Amino acid sequence: MRRYICILLLLLCLATIEAQPKYEVRAAWVTAVYGLDWPRTRATTPATIQKQKDELIDILDKLKTANFNTVLFQTRTRGDVLYPSNIEPFNSILTGKVGGNPGYDPLAFAVEECHKRGMECHAWMVTIPLGNKKHVASLGNQSVTKRVKDICVPYKNEYFLNPGHPGTKEYLMKLVREVVDRYDVDGVHFDYLRYPEHAPLFPDKYDFRRYGKGRTLDQWRRDNLTEIVRYIYKGVKAVKPWVKVSTCPVGKYKDTSRYSSRGWNAYYTVYQDPQGWLGEGIQDQIYPMMYFQGNSFYPFALDWQEQSNGRQVIPGLGIYFLHPDEGKWTRDEVDRQINFIRKQGMAGEGHYRVKYVMDNTQGIYDELVDNFYAYPALQPPMPWLDKVAPSAPTELKVIPIESGYTELTWKPSTDNDAQNAPMYVIYASNEYPVDITRSENILAQSIRTTSYTYAPILPWTTLKHFAVTAIDRYGNESVALQEK
Repeated sequence: MRRYICILLLLLCLATIEAQPKYEVRAAWVTAVYGLDWPRTRATTPATIQKQKDELIDILDKLKTANFNTVLFQTRTRGDVLYPSNIEPFNSILTGKVGGNPGYDPLAFAVEECHKRGMECHAWMVTIPLGNKKHVASLGNQSVTKRVKDICVPYKNEYFLNPGHPGTKEYLMKLVREVVDRYDVDGVHFDYLRYPEHAPLFPDKYDFRRYGKGRTLDQWRRDNLTEIVRYIYKGVKAVKPWVKVSTCPVGKYKDTSRYSSRGWNAYYTVYQDPQGWLGEGIQDQIYPMMYFQGNSFYPFALDWQEQSNGRQVIPGLGIYFLHPDEGKWTRDEVDRQINFIRKQGMAGEGHYRVKYVMDNTQGIYDELVDNFYAYPALQPPMPWLDKVAPSAPTELKVIPIESGYTELTWKPSTDNDAQNAPMYVIYASNEYPVDITRSENILAQSIRTTSYTYAPILPWTTLKHFAVTAIDRYGNESVALQEK
């Protein structure tokens, strides 16, 4: 009996691996605030600059090994940033000093290193909160509270941008435009695009009297946030339409017919209307912060998917609760949530935070490598932005090299988007033609050259047949060019 149980468990495990989707967002938040995930070293000398870079490389290498494909890299925290900006100062976490130049551009470095590994890099930007009084004071005259004080308000010993002031959306768009113009980011990801929780005394009465126009205070506040989302979405698309725009709203939209939100939700508690944003088409993705278990997760995940308007819903999973200092979750809860996300056809999942992936908390990293993310996955397409696939590559040449290595070269594809050359996906198997619908046949993705060197794990594991497709930045994939 014991033998049969072991065989059954093995078959179930293999079935889970086989069932992996070809298209799936696999994201992790890399948190810079307080150096929670990165960096641990302050960049003050050439040696410590390199060490700080190496810390990020280590994170990205481990994510790549686990077949993650999306990095949400914290780019703005509380009124300070992790790139050389003309608007806000460098975050002190980089050097130990507010405004201190770390001797390199962390965002440019993160984008370059992600792209080397075939991963997307999204600029994660905290929007409305500006930090407590001590933090704001530490920024001195570089603080937005001094430079553009009309759009800032104090509330409960903290400062916030005022969503009810028309200048707030323009200020945020200046920051976003700076990032999107200068960097080859794949997405911009907005955090805390909401009012403080349960904030009836938030100091916006003057703006409400001026701009309310007969609406209730609650609806006016929701409309303020929606207008910021709309303004930024349209602004990004006018510059680089392929750049994904996303937010991480509160994990429960509001009460559902299946289950109550128990008085804590996006719509009523913090005045967000993310389902309205999806319906209007001013989001490409949302990462609802679904750091819950049981009935506080599954009914609300279904609700997000049912109201997605075809956009990508990527639940944020609270893997930090696997650590005994944070919560009492067991890893099977995360396993069930990923299985549920896949069964419901959602676009993928995000892991908060990357530290707990890196630390293999309760074996989460091993489980992803061995099971859920055993094979690579491509980014889901965005047909609402572009439906036209690139032309197929041509003239594939496969040249065996010693020790089982194989050199692949091909002629480039063309795409309807003249601003971006197509990228390439490499497939291989021992069967001809190579089945490109199967995720286990993906060797590499987002290749930005017209050559690739295949290095088998061991010489006797060398795969026999190869195929190449072209893919654009909207996720549209060409037909395959098969090795003849």
